[in-house]
Amino acid sequence: MGSKYWRQYSKHLSLVKRGFLGEANQMTELNVGIIGLGHMGLLHIMNCLHIDDVRVVAACDQSEGALKRAKSLGIDNVYTDYRSLLEKPDGLDAVVISLPNFLHYESTMMALKSGLNVFVEKPMAVNVKESLEIAELAEKTGTKFMVGHCMRFIDAIQKMKASLERGNIGDLVAITIEEVYNGPFTHPLVPKPVPNWWFDPKKSGGGVLLDIGYHLIDLFRFFGGDAQVIFSCLGRRFNLPIEDDALVILRSSNQVKGIINVGWYQKLVFPKYNFRLILHGNAGYLSTEEIAPRNLYAHAITEGTKNIFRILVGRRIRPLSYTYYYEAYYRELKHFFDCIKTDIKPSVSVFDGLKAVQIIEEVYNLYRKNFDINGE
Repeated sequence: MGSKYWRQYSKHLSLVKRGFLGEANQMTELNVGIIGLGHMGLLHIMNCLHIDDVRVVAACDQSEGALKRAKSLGIDNVYTDYRSLLEKPDGLDAVVISLPNFLHYESTMMALKSGLNVFVEKPMAVNVKESLEIAELAEKTGTKFMVGHCMRFIDAIQKMKASLERGNIGDLVAITIEEVYNGPFTHPLVPKPVPNWWFDPKKSGGGVLLDIGYHLIDLFRFFGGDAQVIFSCLGRRFNLPIEDDALVILRSSNQVKGIINVGWYQKLVFPKYNFRLILHGNAGYLSTEEIAPRNLYAHAITEGTKNIFRILVGRRIRPLSYTYYYEAYYRELKHFFDCIKTDIKPSVSVFDGLKAVQIIEEVYNLYRKNFDINGE
């Protein structure tokens, strides 16, 4: 999917540059810097190219190949050290931070101190202490700050939220959420080594629970309210220093119960996607499996055809709509920039990012406590 994605977007960008699809409105543009040009950083650049009045003017990465690709997309100001970009962010309105987890704290703090609006991939930091410092500074500066809680922006999730709020399933009683895939062991078309920091708990902050369990915990809070950890069980099937599977039971202050099941142990290649969320109410239920497309191949063909038609008639395409789930990355980034333009608070607050890290740290502490008690 990756190589086809870049080819489609690069072709569309060339049409925009040559004037075939029309220019963006000549309003005041937001000048944006992208820090970190791995898979997610490049994805953010591509999405920015399809958001009105947003211009990526700077990019940062240690990889010469990544910086070369950024230049090919029209980004002239490139850096190998994010500190150089953030110390003198002349003309920048916002940054999108997509660095390894252990670099989130320093880069985010520097960006906030420079007065920039900040979008940072989750987690905002690898522990509660650092997350609290970021939250305090973000509140103090008053700039727009958003953590990448992309799963809130999945179409099925938003429809379920609206249905729940309309009272269609009555009172919410329980939530079950699960996602299992092969995590960092998933390789692109050309296999690459997994970066060492992934398996260092001090640098990553944790394993699968922090990787994808983070999003599921946030979804529990999104639907059920604040959460307390009741039970946690972590597994290490691959004998790594971090967990590769986890089961967590949560309970909200209004007594909604939740079961979260995550794992890195299953061999899957997208568009096969082992994810589901079910809301159990006293008058019915809602499930992602009954709202999301049943056949992602058929959905991709349909949406890809629609995008071709949009290009032919001079309209902007819907980025990543053919993937269904990946479109959430475009939606969350557009929401962030819209909040800057209209001066409103992002729907994902710094508090949401902090609470997710706090709950995960609570899960780890509870498991360590039980582990010691059992003498295992």
